Amino acid sequence: MAQAARKVNWFAIWVTAGVVVALVLVAVLVVTLNIAATPKPLPTEVNTPSASNIDAETGAILVGDGEDQLGTYVDFMCPVCNQFEQVYGSEIEGMVDDGSITLAIHPISILDGQSQGTQFSTRSANAAYCVAVEDPDASLPFLQAMFENQPAEGTKGLTNNEILEIASGVGVSGIDSCVNDGTYAGYVTAMTAETPIQPGSQGIGTPTITVNGEVIANSQLPEQGQLATLFQ
Repeated sequence: MAQAARKVNWFAIWVTAGVVVALVLVAVLVVTLNIAATPKPLPTEVNTPSASNIDAETGAILVGDGEDQLGTYVDFMCPVCNQFEQVYGSEIEGMVDDGSITLAIHPISILDGQSQGTQFSTRSANAAYCVAVEDPDASLPFLQAMFENQPAEGTKGLTNNEILEIASGVGVSGIDSCVNDGTYAGYVTAMTAETPIQPGSQGIGTPTITVNGEVIANSQLPEQGQLATLFQ
């Protein structure tokens, strides 16, 4: 009986070992997935985008060549910015197309705290510069497409791959490293700090609108279809 009791139950040992190995593999997989899901910190150095359609001093992405200039400071996670686009977007595009105005788009980031640590506002603003440098004509279509696909505040926002898909949808490719590396992230941060403050406001807000360089309160915006009256 004693000899029988000393027999090793190899089956039980191998089952136990298999379970341990499986648990280790699961733990490694979970850690790996968590690391992959954690966004890489964006660079802080200021790399200024260089292109004829970008005013490096102000951060404006210039669209059109009209004598009058309409400036818009927008955060791609800002729902009110999206509302502004829905109300005035087609009108602004028409004024650009007929040569009435130059649109100066300022992509800024004030809502990084609303994207669960993914810094969506900075990443998307960075992507706007990547697009503008690669293909100036795609700057406005990219802005429009980003608002069409705007994530809700409080979510993780769009991934870099999803942003790149939107860029591809407006005909821009070859900017993967620019978007993934956050090439202009530091520049976005620097330009955001330079955003003018609307009359009556205590701090930076979006959208902020300028007319020929003069900041106006959003309450001064005219009714839909009457945006041209700002330049009269």
